[in-house]
Parts: sequence; structure tokens; C-alpha cells
Amino acid sequence: MITWDEQTDVVVIGSGVAGCSAAIEARSAGASVIVLEKMKITGGNTRISDGGLAAPGNRLQKEQGIEDSPELFYQDILKAGLNLNHPALVKTFAEQGAGAVEWLQMKLGVQFMDRLDRFGGHSVARCLTTSSHSGKDIVKAQTSRLKQMEVEIRTQCLLTNLLTDDSGKVCGVRIKTGYNHNDLGFKGQKNIRARRAVILATGGFGNDVAFRMLQNPNLDTTVTSTNHRGATAEGLSSALKIGAVPVHLSWIQTGPWGCVDEVGYGSGSRFASYALYPNGILVDPSTGRRIVSEWAGRQQRSMAIFKAGHPCVGIMDAQGVEHDPQSLKKCLKTGKVYEFSNLIDLAKAYKIPSDTLTSTVKEYNKMIRKGQTDQFAKPLETAQRISSPPFFAMHLWPKVHYTPGGVGINTDAQVIDVGNQPIPNLYAAGEVCGGIHGADRLGSCALTECLVFGRIAGRNAAAERG
Repeated sequence: MITWDEQTDVVVIGSGVAGCSAAIEARSAGASVIVLEKMKITGGNTRISDGGLAAPGNRLQKEQGIEDSPELFYQDILKAGLNLNHPALVKTFAEQGAGAVEWLQMKLGVQFMDRLDRFGGHSVARCLTTSSHSGKDIVKAQTSRLKQMEVEIRTQCLLTNLLTDDSGKVCGVRIKTGYNHNDLGFKGQKNIRARRAVILATGGFGNDVAFRMLQNPNLDTTVTSTNHRGATAEGLSSALKIGAVPVHLSWIQTGPWGCVDEVGYGSGSRFASYALYPNGILVDPSTGRRIVSEWAGRQQRSMAIFKAGHPCVGIMDAQGVEHDPQSLKKCLKTGKVYEFSNLIDLAKAYKIPSDTLTSTVKEYNKMIRKGQTDQFAKPLETAQRISSPPFFAMHLWPKVHYTPGGVGINTDAQVIDVGNQPIPNLYAAGEVCGGIHGADRLGSCALTECLVFGRIAGRNAAAERG
């Protein structure tokens, strides 16, 4: 017999964009809601993200004459995921992505830059970015709306168990209160009853070295992470304990734009992602040659760097850096990016064979002028030449960025068991889920996916009747 300390209709675990989207929709549908966050501040990885959201058919695409569709988005996602994706989930994501981003803008007031970006693996430019180039805009808008709706977000509440009744139905949660990741001593404990449902939105496990090494022993302490400190596996583990099916846990994504000279995901990684890879080249400093298509999927680019066995060098010119001048300014000031008047000096600084590097850039520019496709299948007819000094360079080494694997869900955001049946009254959204992205996630898709399935989870959880 469980003794309840308090109760509500819906309990949401996690306060990132997935959890807050779920809470807003559940409250809008008439349910009482409590949001529980284990860290001292809200937002999770959303807060430290660059605020990019993929949205096929968005307003800027239409204004710029860029043809896109949910079907093309769907195909891009499957290709990046090596067709390990669960098609029904991808279809739901692709069809509802643009609408979810519009909801964020029109209903919650989030503003976007007047620009589009195309990241590796995307067929066209379809990424919108928040006005501050940060997920903080989303966190602020969502938490503000929840406050208006009188939904309480409690911080420092660590989920330890999902509680079930005799029939196996999820009926609440057990948490530790006063949680502090720097002090793991015993804390207070509470049992909170969820009269309708529990929504798991605890994010991924990119910073849980022990758990991720169980899935991929190569991702040990020598490989750092871009994630916030709380990106660990407690929420996922709690669902697995009650029979949730694990999906794709060993497919752990590394970000090829990881900056060697900073901790986590900062201005260096942002600059490499938004400016260098779209407009520059990546070379192995030991050979002076390119090693991969700079527009390939994240995993493919990361594996190319890992194969080189040492940090590689990203290079671009004055024209290319114009795509992210704000990050460039920070990177130059802090020594993450260096500026050179010519390629010879750049090569000397990074110990690259200067003759080979000069030849590499010359060949690359020549193929662009001829509108060719290179040996890495990069369509150079739309690429940008490296020809306008000054030149800029930085060291890149992959970092664990995203965990595409997690608990299995269906298109209603219900968590499923090993028999592909829903676990009653348990929903999930965001990075804690598996199956949507398959082996590798495309850039700018995480926040959009959190919006789509967070909203689905919130609406459906509110409709439960215990």
C-alpha cells in the first residue's frame, strides 16, 4: 500500500522544452499539473542549446522560394538514421514539425532570426533560430506561460521510481527532494500520486559516463560531452525497471563540431556548426587533405575525425565567417579560433604541410567553379569557395552530444513494453525516447521533436481518467 504525500492529475518529470510543452498542453486541457526538475534551474539541455529548430515549409522558406515538404524532411531523417528509425514516429514528427514551431512563435511569443540555415544531412535550408541564438528564449517563454497557468515547477526533485498499482498501471512517482548533484547524500523523500498520468521528459544520458559505457565502451572519460550536468540516466532507468522497452541505446551521437579548447557546448561549437561546416572545409593536419563531406551527417563526420586519430582543423575564409559574426568575435577573443592573412601562415600554425593544404584548397575551389560533386559526394555546385582572406581555423574533436536511444513510444507518446503494448498511464517525450532518429539525429531536429511529442504527450495524458 503506497502512502501518498500529495496528488495531482498529471506529473511531468523534466522542465526542458519537451516537459514544458507537455505541461502547457495538459493544463490547457483542464488537468492539474506539477512539473518536477532535478537540477537547481529549469530548462535542461534546451537552456544551453543554440535555439535551432527544423521546420519544413516555414515562412522564410516560402519567402526565399525554397521548396520543402514533410515528405522530404521524412526522407532526410530516415537517411541520416540509416533507416533504423521507426517510420510511424518519423512521419508524425515530420508532419507536425512546422506546426509545432509555429505554435511556439504564435502562441508563446518566441521570436526568430530572419535567416535560414542548412545543416549536414538536410536536403535544403530549413532551420529557424531563436533571436538570441539560444534555447533560453524557449525556456523563458514556456516557464512564463506555465506561471500564468499556475503550474508549479519544483526544482531539485530527483525521480527515483515510477510507482505502479497492482494492475501494472503507473499511478505516481517517488522523488528525492533537495537534490544536489554535488552532494549525493540522503535527501527527503516524497510519493506524489498522478491521478491521470505521468510524463517522462528527463532528456538523454550524454553525461552519464557509466551508463553510456555500458552501451558503447569506447565513449569513456576521454570523450567529453556538450550536455548539461544533469543529462544522466535516472529517468530512463526508472522506466526500464517497470518494463519499458529499450530502443537503440547503443547509438550514441557525437558532435563533429566539438571544440577542443572549451568545455561543453559553447561559442566554439556554435561557430563550427553554424559557420564553419556550412561554409568551410575540414582537413587532417597530418596530411593537409579533406577527410569527409562537410555536409554529411553528424556521425559520418565524427567517425572521419576519430579515424584520423587526432583533432582535425576546420578552415574558412572571410566570406564564410559572416554567417555567425557574434560567435566568431567570442572565439577570436578566447583563442578558440585564430585568424591568418594567408594559408601558408595558417598551415605553419597548425603544423599542416603547406604545399598540400594550398593544393587542397585550390582543387576544392576549382571543383566549385565547375559545379562538380567531390569524392565525398558533396554537391559543390552550391558550396562556397575558400578564397577571400583573412582565413580562420580551429581544432575540432567530437564530443558526446545526443543519445538517440531511449524508451520505446508509439505515435500517441505512450511508453511501450517489450510486447509493443502501452504501459498504462505512462507517456514520454524528447531525448528520453528512442526510435525517432535511428542511428543518427540531424541537426536542429531535437527541439522540434521535443515540441511535437511533448504536446502529444500532454494532450493525451490529460485525457486519461486513471
